[in-house]
Amino acid sequence: MARKISKAKRRIGRPPAGAREGEKVKDYPQLSIRLPGDVKAKLQALSVISARPQWRLISDAIECYLRDRTQAEQQMVQQLVGRSRGRTQRARTRDSRR
Repeated sequence: MARKISKAKRRIGRPPAGAREGEKVKDYPQLSIRLPGDVKAKLQALSVISARPQWRLISDAIECYLRDRTQAEQQMVQQLVGRSRGRTQRARTRDSRR
């Protein structure tokens, strides 16, 4: 009898597709925005052409926009992001205690 050659086990389903290793998009906070029709159409077209999800295109666009800001503006953004992260972590800790 021939032996079965075992292959490395693969996980079932799609791999996590977050921005960083191991992150899942479904765990990201959601944002709802209204866009003019032509801008939405451009976003959809860019997504198809580049084979990238719309959320990743928007995320990259924000990073690009931030790189074009002055150093002082970039520092202010970092400070504000730090403050909001602190609030978010405190809220999660409070919610988990309930």
